[in-house]
Amino acid sequence: MLAVIGGSGFYELLTDAREECVGTPYGDPSDKIMIGKINGKDIAFLPRHGKGHKYPPHKIPYKANIWALKELGVKHIIAPAAVGSLKANIAPGEFLIPDQFVNFTRREDTCYEGNSPVTHISTADPYCEHLRKIIIDNKNQLGSVHEKGTVIVIQGPRFSTKAESSMFSQIGDIINMTQYPEVVLARELELCYASICVITDYDSGLKENPNINSVTLDEVVRVFKENNEKLKRFLVSIASKIPEERTCECASALKGARF
Repeated sequence: MLAVIGGSGFYELLTDAREECVGTPYGDPSDKIMIGKINGKDIAFLPRHGKGHKYPPHKIPYKANIWALKELGVKHIIAPAAVGSLKANIAPGEFLIPDQFVNFTRREDTCYEGNSPVTHISTADPYCEHLRKIIIDNKNQLGSVHEKGTVIVIQGPRFSTKAESSMFSQIGDIINMTQYPEVVLARELELCYASICVITDYDSGLKENPNINSVTLDEVVRVFKENNEKLKRFLVSIASKIPEERTCECASALKGARF
């Protein structure tokens, strides 16, 4: 099964679906999970922030969300997200499919703690390359797409200072508050995970271009909403192209990872 985790402003996908309430060892997910079909394929949809955007980035129940999707039989996750640009050549309204991240958050980020076996998963390549390839092979449907990039993940809920943004721009391409720990939790549970990032703004302006305004929430929401329908059409079109059988490393991420 494919799951879509909707980001800011992306709270609905399926029109004919049933609701599933899934309990987890980590409490309730962000919201009820909707399950329906797209072109004959089972699809699960979960709004990351909950309907009405009730969870800020640092309070999202990430572990419950990923665990619940795994319990429902999900094997692939595509996670749209609103991001800021750290580079002048990555403009608002464009898309980027990240292949790396750098984490600056302070969040619980593993399902294997306490009495669980000591587990060290590899995150050298944290995003599923097979799933990324399917997205990239069909990128023309989205418009202007950057095929790779590093996302800087910050704690939130505040936006960066100009000094922070300048530092982040030296090591990353885009900035976001929710990619981590979502991506590594998916790997821990041997799920394939890829993100489609919508560039909504230039983070705190750009040092090399002082005429660019700093990020505002109104601008983030406006640009993401403008691209929602395009994203939905894209997800509908590629759902049937994602095979049930997996040959990627994600499916055996725990092999050799435990003491």
